[in-house]
Amino acid sequence: MKDADLSQLFRSYESLGATADQAFAKMVESYGDCVRCERHCDDCCHAVFGLFLVEAAYLQHQFGRLPSREKAEAALRCDRADRDLARVQQQLRERGEGGEDPLALGRVRCPLLNEERDCVLYTARPITCRIYGVPTKVQGMARVCGLSGFEQGVSYPAFDLDGVFRDLYDMSKELVEKAGGEDPERAGLLVSVSKVLTTPLESLIHEPLEEPGEGR
Repeated sequence: MKDADLSQLFRSYESLGATADQAFAKMVESYGDCVRCERHCDDCCHAVFGLFLVEAAYLQHQFGRLPSREKAEAALRCDRADRDLARVQQQLRERGEGGEDPLALGRVRCPLLNEERDCVLYTARPITCRIYGVPTKVQGMARVCGLSGFEQGVSYPAFDLDGVFRDLYDMSKELVEKAGGEDPERAGLLVSVSKVLTTPLESLIHEPLEEPGEGR
């Protein structure tokens, strides 16, 4: 698909990202002592999560604008990320009932994190990354970065990531339809950042992939 065909979807996606940025800024204004995100604090850059197809398309579009050297370096980091993700997936298959969830505890370095501990696509980073340092609601449960100052047992406003995921699903479904995909439920696929950077969008939409179905 050509980027021009996705321009409206990209605008909708950017609007959703702006909503997350505004929510984050409001939390900083209200609970500044608890929000401890700062440059080179990269805990969120090692969390295991997946991207919806509309996020994948947008990230590929922005990644393609980077200098060749930065893209080549990120591609090398993708190899390491894939190996680490495979390890976490194996742990997920092996864990017993009631065991700790490897997806929650797993550490996989995002290939967009360079050697200076900066994100090479910071301004185009996924929404999950934009809102990581403040309380969120995921699958009806409150979550927050363990490095933040938000205290357990204290009630705080929580950003509704569930609602964002529903919007991303709807956008991804529209993307699949635009691309002539035969399976509308493909919109629910979650893809790792490393897979996004190394796999053409058409393949993500049409070809079978082995991805964690609950990678967020």
